[in-house]
Amino acid sequence: MENKIKKIGVLTSGGDSPGMNAAIRAVVRTALYYDLEVVGIRRGYEGAVNGEFIEMDRKSVANIIQRGGTILKTARSKSFQTKEGRQKAYEQLKSKEIDALVVIGGDGTFTGATVFGEEFDLPIIGLPGTIDNDLFGTDFTIGYDTAINTAVDAVDKIRDTAESHDRVFIVEVMGRDSGLIALRSGIGVGAEAIMIPESKTGVEHLIHRLEVGRKDKSSKIIMVAEGDDAGGAFKLGDIIKEKFPHYDTRVSILGHIQRGGKPTCMDRVLASRLGVAAVEGLLEGRKAEMAGLIHGKIVFTPLDHAIKHNQEVNQSLLKIVEILSL
Repeated sequence: MENKIKKIGVLTSGGDSPGMNAAIRAVVRTALYYDLEVVGIRRGYEGAVNGEFIEMDRKSVANIIQRGGTILKTARSKSFQTKEGRQKAYEQLKSKEIDALVVIGGDGTFTGATVFGEEFDLPIIGLPGTIDNDLFGTDFTIGYDTAINTAVDAVDKIRDTAESHDRVFIVEVMGRDSGLIALRSGIGVGAEAIMIPESKTGVEHLIHRLEVGRKDKSSKIIMVAEGDDAGGAFKLGDIIKEKFPHYDTRVSILGHIQRGGKPTCMDRVLASRLGVAAVEGLLEGRKAEMAGLIHGKIVFTPLDHAIKHNQEVNQSLLKIVEILSL
């Protein structure tokens, strides 16, 4: 069947993640390889509503593969959440003769894409761009590897201070609904304990571990996802200070440094592979799907399935923490 797609729009939406630029680059250059035109949409869905379009060519994505953030900018859009806003966005796309979209983002981005595609029968392929790694249909999301490496590097530095001053450091990382950053980076830094929203062990288990743990181990690192059931790192710090007044307890919030920085090689390669797959998927007639990588192979997952976060954490990883923190 003859392909009807002649022009593709690409946007980034939601929180930025390292590797988004690499994905934009791959989408643009793959589209050009297949003799398609490409339009960049600035500021995500808000830019689609307002008609913030830029024509893109090979030079427009030169020297961006190593850059963090997104050259197309990103923003939340309240107007796109309304039917009137989506209608305006569709009319803007049609005015530029855009036949299909590649959207790079996470849960909120895919939720919007699902509704938009259904309302206007517009082919849309999603790319998983989020540091949380909380989407079905891919082993890793674009930006996750960079985020955990950033966290590991920061906590390694904190560990030096903890060792020097015999301190307990509670380190909070991003992940209000997903503890995968805390879990993997915690294992990577040799944390004595990890608290994540998916685990039901709670504060009592942490207190027990501190009570029965090595008494000669004066410095400790406790990794906490920002959505932990203790109510956050500072509240957890108050609890530990009350229960264990002999500990010199400090709190460190890593914050938005986890979302920035140059993407790792893994994220650059992942973004490049998925960017190529997104364009080729559109040319194959795919729509309302996310391109992902599972066991080293490209797979496509319906967008409405990809956004259903898996709440079950890998129990073997939690057991590793228990064993190696002795």
